[in-house]
Amino acid sequence: MKAKDVMTAKVITISPDNGVRQAAKLMLAHSVSGLPVVDDDGHLIGIISEGDLLRRSELGSGAMLPRDAAPQSSDERARSYVKSNAWRVADVMSRDVVVVDEDTPLSRVAALMTRHGIKRLPVTRGNALVGIVSRANLLGTIVAARPDGTASGDEAIRRSIMSRLNEDTGLEGMDITVTVEDGTVHLWGNVDTQDCRNAARVVAESVRGVKGVIEHFAQLKRS
Repeated sequence: MKAKDVMTAKVITISPDNGVRQAAKLMLAHSVSGLPVVDDDGHLIGIISEGDLLRRSELGSGAMLPRDAAPQSSDERARSYVKSNAWRVADVMSRDVVVVDEDTPLSRVAALMTRHGIKRLPVTRGNALVGIVSRANLLGTIVAARPDGTASGDEAIRRSIMSRLNEDTGLEGMDITVTVEDGTVHLWGNVDTQDCRNAARVVAESVRGVKGVIEHFAQLKRS
């Protein structure tokens, strides 16, 4: 699936000339943690989030500069002052925005969110904002996902498990034997770590039609 398949197309946005207080009101009213900032042509120019508002002067001097913060240069202190006291969204928003286009695969979307520690990604078509994809959108995809189809029968289940063991599981090349009896999977082999054993069990459990998994691995080696 791609970003365009799960994104929210009706996006609550704000103008760079609006006030910070208005931005906070919109976030509360629509239960969102961030707002894309767009110009008069609908082009994305930034994003303002809850994180941008955590060091506001309205919250007190302690919020503006934590006690354990490292000493700041003049420029850094000037930027902090603007972020804490400016009333316009343009002065407070983050301009270095991570975006994706409509055809970005969801795996890439999730990877970008993880790498940058962000909760949402604007979706653009050229320079125009066309949607936003959030962590909630990705969770919805997980809930709606249907199990992969597998032919019925013990042998079909066994073949599917053997194939998946050689995917990106950390188990590639390990000597694992799989047998299936009336839908119950039996795993055999020399798998030396508990993490790898857990991965083998999860591989088996993820195949449709499996009723249970029994491990017969050799005893774990003691370090």
